[in-house]
Formats: sequence, C-alpha cells, structure tokens
Amino acid sequence: MMNDHRMKVPRRKNPGVKISRVRILCGICLAGLLFASAQAAEWQVDKQSKNLVKFTSEVVVLTFDGVTDKIDGFIYWEGEKAFPDSTRMRFEVDLNSIETGIGKRDRDMRDVLETGKWPFTSFEGTLTGVQPTDSSRSAYKATAKGKIFIHGVEREIEVPGTITMEQGKMHVIADFMVRLKDFNIAAPSLAAFVKVSEEILLHLDFYLSEIKQ
Repeated sequence: MMNDHRMKVPRRKNPGVKISRVRILCGICLAGLLFASAQAAEWQVDKQSKNLVKFTSEVVVLTFDGVTDKIDGFIYWEGEKAFPDSTRMRFEVDLNSIETGIGKRDRDMRDVLETGKWPFTSFEGTLTGVQPTDSSRSAYKATAKGKIFIHGVEREIEVPGTITMEQGKMHVIADFMVRLKDFNIAAPSLAAFVKVSEEILLHLDFYLSEIKQ
C-alpha cells in the first residue's frame, strides 16, 4: 500500500464569520441600551408654567407670605411602570428671589438665611408609596423621602403630596412644615414686638414637562 504523501491544506477560517459575530453582539448590546433608555422617563421643571413656592409665617399679630417661582429640578425613573419606588428626584429653590411684599423685610430675610453663603435650598430623594386616586390613573398621592438642605444644614424629611397629569404636564403640589431651629436659623425680629414664627409652612405648586428620549 502506498502512503499518500500529498500535503493536506488546512482549512482557512472565514474572517467574515468572526466579524459578523462581533457585529451581531454589538447590535445586541446597542439594542439593549436603546431599549433601556426607551424604558426610562425624565421630567424637568417647566419654567414657562405658573410655578409657585410659598412660605407662610404665622404669629399672633402678623401673618405674611414669601413667594417665588424660581424652582428647578427633575423626577426620573427607569422601567415601564410609572413612579416605581426607585423614582428619584431633586429640586432647588433660589432663596434670593423670594419676595414678601416689603423690600426691607426681603433684605432682612436674606440676611437671616445668609443667602450670600447658601443661595439655594434643595431637596433630593425618592418617591415612594405612589397610589392612583382615580380610575384613569391621572392623579396620584405619594410621599417624597429624602434630605432637605437649608442654611448649610441637611436633614431627613418626608413630604406628602399629590401628582396630577394635566395636558401632557405633571402637576405637583406639596405642603409641609419646617422648624427654623432645626436649621440653625433664629426667628428674626421684624419689629419691636413681632417675631417670625418658629415653624414655617412651605407650599409647593409647580409643573414638569417630560424630556423626550
């Protein structure tokens, strides 16, 4: 029997196959990223809307409000479900923009709050316990849990509120109390016999618009 001395030529691997596989994997990863981003929602404060941040001080002989529309921030969540417990939020208010109706009182309030050092108050946290209050799921009650920053002091806080979807916008309303001494703020004297309340009622009423992905 004669030996077959013919050289066997090794099969060459098709480089196109490997490249195709790489392209497929890249395509899958890209699709995954696109899908993930498509399943996320971000809402930004709509500065063109009629926004209101108001504080109210009540004492026996005097009640007054301070108001501003200078609020900014966002609400963000991932996934198909709206307002999961992992929903994040951050808002801030420009304290130098607050007006009480009396110029001197405005200046006194800025001095007391030391807005030269801390021009903004902010809240950062998560939205939890969101429950629809109507069958159309256009109105919700919720609680925001997180940290509020005022006058250089940060404290944990829970704020109940409502969310309503109105003509493509998100309408948020919340009311809560803060104690000035919790933030190292002395209740200022506005006259010889009048002092600002130790507890201040904060009222937030503002709108957000969705950021298109």
